[in-house]
Order: sequence, then C-alpha cells, then structure tokens
Amino acid sequence: MADFNYVAIDPAGRERKGSVRAEGIEAARAKLDARRLFVVQLEPGAQRQQGSRRNFALRSPRLSGKELTLFTRQFATLIQVSPLEEALRTIARQSEQAHVRAIIGKVHGGVLEGRRLAEAMNAEPKSFPALFRAMVSAGESSGSLPTIMERLSGLLERQAEIRSKVLTAIAYPSVLAVFAVCVVAALMIFVVPRVVEQFDTVGQQLPVLTRMVMGLSAFLAGWWWLLLILFALAGVGFWRALRNEGFHYRVDAMLLRLPVIGRLIRDLHAARLARTLSTMVTSRLPLMEGLTLTTQTVHNRVLRAASEDIVEAIRGGGSLSVALRRAGVFPPLLVYLAASGEAAGRLDTMLERAADYLEREFDTFTSAALAMLEPIIIILMGAIVAVIILSILLPILQLQSLTGA
Repeated sequence: MADFNYVAIDPAGRERKGSVRAEGIEAARAKLDARRLFVVQLEPGAQRQQGSRRNFALRSPRLSGKELTLFTRQFATLIQVSPLEEALRTIARQSEQAHVRAIIGKVHGGVLEGRRLAEAMNAEPKSFPALFRAMVSAGESSGSLPTIMERLSGLLERQAEIRSKVLTAIAYPSVLAVFAVCVVAALMIFVVPRVVEQFDTVGQQLPVLTRMVMGLSAFLAGWWWLLLILFALAGVGFWRALRNEGFHYRVDAMLLRLPVIGRLIRDLHAARLARTLSTMVTSRLPLMEGLTLTTQTVHNRVLRAASEDIVEAIRGGGSLSVALRRAGVFPPLLVYLAASGEAAGRLDTMLERAADYLEREFDTFTSAALAMLEPIIIILMGAIVAVIILSILLPILQLQSLTGA
C-alpha cells in the first residue's frame, strides 16, 4: 500500500486536497471515483515531496504560452494518427528548444511508466495549467482525448491571437508616445538653451512665451536627473503598493471605470470566460469546475471577485445567466445569450457565439482606436514643437522690428 496525494473537485464544485492509500494509482483513482470526486491531480506522495524539494532547490523552466499552444496543436494533430506515446516522442524530438524537449520528455517518461497523460503532466504544473490538465483528464476518462485536444488547441490559439492584438494595441501608441516625449525633451534640454542664450545681451524684455519656455528648459536641463529618480521611486513605490490587496483592488476598480480601458478589460474578460466555458461544456466537463479553474486565471481583482461570486451563486442552486446579471460587470449580450442557451439546452453554442461577438467588437474597437490615436499623438507632438519654435522666433521678429524702427 502507498500514499497518493490528490487534488479533486467534489460534486458541489469545491476543490478538495488530501491523500489516499491504495495498492496502485489506478486503485487510488477508483477510490476517489467512488467518492464522486473529479480528479484533477493524483501522484505518489513521496514523489511529490521529492519534486517539491527539487523545484525549491532549482527553479525549472516552463513552457511559454506560445510553446504550449504549439505543443497542443502538434499533439492534437499527431494523436489522430498515432499512439499517445509515439506522438509525445515525436514532438519532443523535433523541438528546437532544449527546455521544451526536457519538459515533454518528462511527460513522455511518465506515460511510459504507466501513468495517464494528465497525471504525467502534473509533474510540470507551471507548464500545463490546471484547466489544461482537467480537460486532458476528462478526455482520457471519456475516451475522446483527440476531440478534446482539438478543441483545446483551438481555444489556446484564439487566446494567443487575442493576446497578440492586445500587445499590438498597447505597444504601438506607447512607443510612439515615448518617442515623442524623448524628442521634446531633447529639444528642451539641448537645443533651446543654445538658441535662447543668444538673446541674453539684447537688453530688451523677451516675450512671455519665450521666457516660459526658457524657464522650463533651464529647469529640465538642470534637474533632469532628479526627475528620473523621482519617476523611478514613484514606480517602485506603486509596484510595492500593489502587493496590498486592498490597494490593488481599488486600482483595478478605477481601471474598470475608465471610459475606454474599462470597456476593453470587461469585454476581454467576458470573451475569455465565454469561450473557455463553451469549450468545457462542449467537452462534457462540469460547469462548476470550469468556473472555478477559470476564476484562478483572472488578474483583475474586481472581475475575479465577481467570478467567485458567480461560482458561489451557482453552487447555491442559481443559474449561470442570473449569476452573470447579478455580478453587474459583464456585457448584457453575454447575459442574454447565456440565458437563451440555458433555456434551449444549447449553452455551449450560445457562449461560443457570445465570445465570437465580443472578440469581433474588440477587434473593431481597437482598430478604430489605433487609427485615431496615431494622428492625435502626432498632432500633440507637432503642437509642442510649434510652441518651442514660436518661442524662438518671437524674439527674432521683435529684434527685426526694433532694428527697422
């Protein structure tokens, strides 16, 4: 008899952790099934402790989001035409990254030892998230692993596409704005002082605009290092303050109240929730388990609290649509389609349509925002540069008028 540590979901949707004694891993799984527990993680207790010590002593590498998406697509394709063990061996051999070969090789070794695929993936929890392992486990239990892996690869690819669009929407205007600030700072620190010092011996009072620009230029030229230190200290202080849950919650709530950013965050979260739940319902996974595992991946504290409230509401016997409506942070379309899906018995289809619509809305909105933001930044930069040039030209024109007089 040996001890096996497990992580499971009970019929009420709560996560359960503990250990069970059995002659083997299949016997342990049978005991947990008899308790009506859905197994998410199951492995020998001694091995788990050794793995924990090893991870504590040396932080092992992990699969990135892109690498996990590529692995899932390759595995979903190969498993259609080859055995599980051969598919893993092929992917491990063809990978160009050493850490990817090591991680997949470890999973392959676990399968060769007689473990189920989800159990072998438990040895690399940082590379294979709990939601991923739960869907793999459900596929193995139901005998539909190829179908579920195909759906899972589609889910990961769509999430990767959305992440790429988010990064593009953030990176392009950020780079443009930083470049504009650097150009203006260079003009104020290095160019303006060299030009306006020619007016010191004029003996005439300079225009107000010129004096303002000269004062700001002198301040930046003399104290730019202090401004950099203050900005760095402010950034570090803000980062440390985010470790406080109350402060982090207030910041996240403020972000949701912003006119543009708040809408993007809400729509992205709603689309991700809808698509993930649609995939899990289609794969015949319990709705409560899907919500519980999805909630753990939400970064915004306000949305995470709303998702946890939804879990508790459904656990108390409520419906998904009513819980979404009471949360008050989800788009009305998602609430309406969820209610329609529940009434018609097609919740997975309606959730998928809601995700498609919200993602299309995000694409349209970000494209329009980027199209407007670029000329706005250029116009602002041009206006600032025009003010600087005008502050230089005004004294010249004033001297010319005095000379002409």
